[in-house]
Amino acid sequence: MASGIKDRERALEEAAARKHDAKLLADLAEKLKIQKGEKAQDSGKSISVVGAGLMGSGIAQVAAQQGFNVTLIDVNASSLGDAKKRIGDSIGRVAKKKFANDNNGASKWKDEVVSRISTTDDVSEGVKNANFVIEAIVENLKTKWELFSQVEKAAPSDAIFASNTSSLKIDDIASSSGDPSRIGGMHFFNPVPVMKLVEIVSGQHTSAETTRALSNLGEQLGKTVVQAKDTPGFIVNRLLVPYMAEAMRLLERGDASLSDIDLAMKLGASHPMGPLELADYVGLDTCKFIMDGWSEAYPNELLFKTPDILNTLVNAGHLGNKSGSGFYVKGKPNPILNK
Repeated sequence: MASGIKDRERALEEAAARKHDAKLLADLAEKLKIQKGEKAQDSGKSISVVGAGLMGSGIAQVAAQQGFNVTLIDVNASSLGDAKKRIGDSIGRVAKKKFANDNNGASKWKDEVVSRISTTDDVSEGVKNANFVIEAIVENLKTKWELFSQVEKAAPSDAIFASNTSSLKIDDIASSSGDPSRIGGMHFFNPVPVMKLVEIVSGQHTSAETTRALSNLGEQLGKTVVQAKDTPGFIVNRLLVPYMAEAMRLLERGDASLSDIDLAMKLGASHPMGPLELADYVGLDTCKFIMDGWSEAYPNELLFKTPDILNTLVNAGHLGNKSGSGFYVKGKPNPILNK
């Protein structure tokens, strides 16, 4: 009898152990499923960023700070030089805050981060070992098609591709690809080292694996990830651009003054800056480019119509903060608005 009880106890213990092991295996399988495409940890954590402007250099900096090996690519050698200086200065500021009372620690950390970033003006060479390729070039569909065609030929067959586009459809960008399932959107916000959000955008042909991989990458880069469908402006710009456009129309109709529109939104909605201040910050040419593209694609959507006042300012060379004048000039309303 005692022997039979012990045998049953032993069998129950073995069954419990098998159940525990099965749960561990199931948990591991689920973890691997979620992280599929995250080959970075197993193969040197390699990201290639194409485009050495403000967005591209910001993405490269954040990736290097998080331990990724980064190749920053731009066909313009001078842009690469400017980007390296910009990144070095920015990382230096981060290091001083991170190691406030430790100059040696700050210097060592900065050197380690900077050492993870290499640069090249050869796209094919720059993507040949990449796990992820993030495009941050000019918002021109034909140019993006040409780039992704080149990248697809040179990058590993299992590399994941992302566009940082803020205004073009992922489906349009991927339409010339041999494998659109590998292409998704990864929309960062400027300045990338500071802004915490990244929008992950899935086109009609973006695979679930690609979406998971890009989402996981966004989290690895220290960002908060939100998911968006491939609609005009995704989430943030779909709300923000019509908001700025409506503020312009308010001003255009004479419904309120420039300063009152901005002041109302700062004090009434707790926004850090008003919509027209924001438009100057974004760049009036950028606002016009987005609105023109949307209104052409969706001519019946009145929210997307480019305001006449925006056309007037841009055509006169008033592009916002980047040109020194937009809706505001040195903090005061632009005199051209009174003409």
